Amino acid sequence: MNLDTPSKLDMDELQLTSPTWLHGEVELLCVEKWHETHDVVSFRFQGKSPVKFQFKPGQFLTFMLEINGAVIHRSYTISSSPSRPYSIVVTVKRIEAGVVSNYLAESLQVGDTVMATGPDGVFNLVDIPATKYLFLSAGSGITPMYSMTRWLTDTQVGADIAFLHCAKSMKDLIFKEALDKIAQNNSRFDLSYILESDIEKLTAEYSCRAGRINGQYLSELVSDFQDRTIFVCGPAPFMSGVRAVLSELGFDMSQYHQESFGDDIMQTTLTATLAQTPETKNFMLSIGDRQRALSPEQSLLEGIEAEGLPIIAACRSGVCGACKCQVVEGETESSSQMSLTPDEIEQGFVLACSTKLKSDVTLVL
Repeated sequence: MNLDTPSKLDMDELQLTSPTWLHGEVELLCVEKWHETHDVVSFRFQGKSPVKFQFKPGQFLTFMLEINGAVIHRSYTISSSPSRPYSIVVTVKRIEAGVVSNYLAESLQVGDTVMATGPDGVFNLVDIPATKYLFLSAGSGITPMYSMTRWLTDTQVGADIAFLHCAKSMKDLIFKEALDKIAQNNSRFDLSYILESDIEKLTAEYSCRAGRINGQYLSELVSDFQDRTIFVCGPAPFMSGVRAVLSELGFDMSQYHQESFGDDIMQTTLTATLAQTPETKNFMLSIGDRQRALSPEQSLLEGIEAEGLPIIAACRSGVCGACKCQVVEGETESSSQMSLTPDEIEQGFVLACSTKLKSDVTLVL
């Protein structure tokens, strides 16, 4: 049985003893593990010491793992809701050759502990307020949408939610039974699907279409999408396609918000700097008493890791904000400032994974 709260006795004890979870490290105890689909696994955690988990719906936490002798950080969205704060659920999709996802699915068992840090992420219902919602997701991108949906239906009467999920087939539908129950109990929760195959198995129960998302499908399944704030999460091609469709349909893109993470790739320690050539001028990265030459094509993160300095790099794609650091001297160029506030940008903070040198630079971690 997959419950979101402990027994009444356990909860009463937790209410008396649990501090509120603030941003930082926490040791998590795995208390339950189950399959959502053939390649998606959910883990329920409680604090090793009792914790009341407080986070914004849609945020993520970052696991700090040691795998095959290497320290690896990886971020996963919290799929449970902060309205049920005495445990926390993380849902992981196994990726072929994915070091972390396969390690978690195969090796992390009930009774094991794992260190994590968080919560983080600006893709959430607190930092992005709305009154009418459209959640568009594909694959495991459903996890933040599920957390947001549960929060809204737990805390509001009549929350106006349109939820459109895209998947390969019926066997790939994550959270289907739970979403069915939400739809049954909430008249303003409109659930629909787009499947690449097996669509005939859904047509009797849902508004659904076969194939992939396009303007016609969106207009048919969510006729008032122009009036909604849209939240999007899924693989990069899916999000690019959704953005293109909405732009073509004249949607107000100020009401468009998306979340993404990089591929599940093994974090490695770089041990060499690209050789300097007559066409390439290297710049010097200085961190305390450490210095390292970097080419204009290398990121700050590469230089920091090559020096063996401590830094969390979870998403490695300019989203999570875990690798934030401060440039105190020199010039850089960043491809993402997604998780930085205007004040932080003014103070010289950058995301190491998404920033390259344009001169010699002095950095503070």
